[in-house]
Amino acid sequence: MLDQLNRPLTQTATRAEVEDLLFEEAACLDEWRLDDWLKLLTDDATYEIPSTDRSQAEGGQSLPLILDDNRWLRERVKQLLGGYTWVEQPRSRTRRLVGNVRVLGVEGEDIHVQANFVIHRLRSDTTAVYVGHYENVLRRCHGVLKIHRRRSVLDNESLKAHGAIAFIL
Repeated sequence: MLDQLNRPLTQTATRAEVEDLLFEEAACLDEWRLDDWLKLLTDDATYEIPSTDRSQAEGGQSLPLILDDNRWLRERVKQLLGGYTWVEQPRSRTRRLVGNVRVLGVEGEDIHVQANFVIHRLRSDTTAVYVGHYENVLRRCHGVLKIHRRRSVLDNESLKAHGAIAFIL
C-alpha cells in the first residue's frame, strides 16, 4: 500500500487541480448552488461528519452526525432547495475558507487529499464558526476530477451553541 501511496502524483492530479475543485465546491455551497455541487461528486459518493464527542471517538464507537450516500445527498439537496428543512428557512449565509490543501497520495484510482476548513454560518443575527479538516478521496470520471468520499472532521467539541447541521459542511 505504501508503494502505491508514494507513486508520483503528477500521474493523477496536480495540487492546483485539486485546489480548483475544492474552491469551486466551496463557492457552490456558499452561493447555494446545490445542484452544481452535486455535479462535483461521483455517482457513488459518500459524505460523513463523524461525532464531535471526543471521549466516545477516542475510546470506542460513536455514531456519525451524518453518513449519506449519493441517494441521501440528493434527497438532502432536494429538501434544502425545496424549503422542507425548517431550520434553513430562511437559509443560512455561509462563507467557507479552505486551505492547507495537501495531496497525500494515490492508491489505485483514489487520490487522497486533506484540507483544512473554517466555515462561518450567519443566521438570525448570530455567527457560528465550524473549524475542522476534510479527508477526501477524489477520482477521475471521464477525465474530470470529482469527490468520491468526503469526511468532514470537526474540531468543535460540541455543536450545542451552533444548533443543527442542516446545511452542507
